[in-house]
Amino acid sequence: MEEFSESQVKILERYVTSTKSNIFVLRNLPEVIKGALFSRYSRSNLGLRSLLLKEFIYNEEVSFASITEKCDQDTSDQQLTAINKAQNFYDKILDGYGDDSIGELGGAHLAMENISMIAAKIIEDSRIGGSPLEKSTRYIYFDQKVDENYLFYQEPILMTSAYRSLYVETCNYLFEIYSKLIPPLTALIEEHSPKDHNIAKTAYTASLRAKVLDCLRGLLPASALTNMGVFGNGRFFEKLLQKLGSHNLAEMQDVGKKTFQELHKVIPSFIRRAEPSHKHQQAYLQFVEEMQNELKQLAVNYAISAQPHRTPEIRLLDFDPESPYKVAAALLFSYSNAPLKELLALSKKLSDEELFRILDAACTSRENRRHKSPRALELASFTFEILADFGIYRDLQRHRILTQERQMLTCNYGYFLPSEIVGTYMEGEYIVAMEKAKKAYDTIARELPEEAQYIVPMGYNIPWYFHINLRALQWLCELRSSPSGHPTYRYIAQEMARQVCSVIPSFERFFKFVDFEGYELGRLGAEMRIGKKLQR
Repeated sequence: MEEFSESQVKILERYVTSTKSNIFVLRNLPEVIKGALFSRYSRSNLGLRSLLLKEFIYNEEVSFASITEKCDQDTSDQQLTAINKAQNFYDKILDGYGDDSIGELGGAHLAMENISMIAAKIIEDSRIGGSPLEKSTRYIYFDQKVDENYLFYQEPILMTSAYRSLYVETCNYLFEIYSKLIPPLTALIEEHSPKDHNIAKTAYTASLRAKVLDCLRGLLPASALTNMGVFGNGRFFEKLLQKLGSHNLAEMQDVGKKTFQELHKVIPSFIRRAEPSHKHQQAYLQFVEEMQNELKQLAVNYAISAQPHRTPEIRLLDFDPESPYKVAAALLFSYSNAPLKELLALSKKLSDEELFRILDAACTSRENRRHKSPRALELASFTFEILADFGIYRDLQRHRILTQERQMLTCNYGYFLPSEIVGTYMEGEYIVAMEKAKKAYDTIARELPEEAQYIVPMGYNIPWYFHINLRALQWLCELRSSPSGHPTYRYIAQEMARQVCSVIPSFERFFKFVDFEGYELGRLGAEMRIGKKLQR
């Protein structure tokens, strides 16, 4: 944990709910500072409090004092009085009307430091009402050490079990190989893709680093510690706390407990039903426990055994062949006075030329991917099953407007091997590390399968599914196929678009900004644009 001087603590206490806990909430800051701080947070090795001190409070260019002057006028006693008044007001409404939407009128900025990548994904699973921003494995080196150990979550059950030494040694080894391979891989990629004299050094260096870290992140165990900034409304945090409190992993319960303690200081009314002793939380715990026990037993009885030799794949499992007619009818609906049922029947009778004219009307004038398509596209939906590495899942899972579920992390389905190291001595070291992790996982998982997830490197493949409508898929494929993206998730985005266009050719028009090209230093273009903006 970070340590602060007495003078720093005095300053920070005005702006954070705790200077000691790894879970805390921002306060007395205008939204512009909160947003800028969280944005900077995702690309810094510093904790949020240190970042606030260094780059905002102590930074003369920011004029922090004048920006926060209005927010600082209230004393802590006045703030407490205001919180109590608000709590009484909202409690009356909640008790009198039971209107959950009231919880969306207040929110908080929550900082979560030194949590595992598993915890980050579980938190990001809560999609609606919250906006998470996580420390990036692409821009930040995960090679720091504290007390001779790299920064990974020391899971309490594993740390008190017979597997303690195996767990610690394996995690440290994975980090060691990750750190060891950064310099030689950087030199190798730089040799294959040298800097052009027309490209700024800062842009080239940033894109080179992104390429190297994208290649090596597969070595990082799921226990690797990360930081997150989460802004959410009261309803989001209440549901998140319910989920964390009912989770089987000790880390989730600990994060939930600390999160409740800190949020209770700023939005107590909105999260009161998630307090462990509250009747709603008790009922939810019972529901989750009974549901999970029943489904686990049914899965044992009916589920097909795993296929350990499956290769990475993207499969379109389900779609509606009549969806073009549904989309066409929905496009016409708001501009007519006819019922949707009749418009659907009409669409089915149209010639291809007439049908395509309606579909074209929704996309012909789109000039870039940020021109969002009409909601009519949401009447077409698709289900994909994907087998790819956990690192890629982390990138794609964050899309909120879709339904997704994954299975537990294992070492059963092989792992991603970066093509950049194939044929070099680095390939051997990478493989040894991944196989060492698998051996440790197999040993621990026989007794502690859930806790064993922490030792699984991000490069190992996991199965998950996406159920997504056409409008959300259009956004996902066009965004994630952009040149600056990771090569593997670019391929997945491209392949999903290809498969949809293959089964429903009339939908190809909606994927006009999917980039099907390949790039050596994919991040380079984006970094060059950033450099030009900074110069201006």
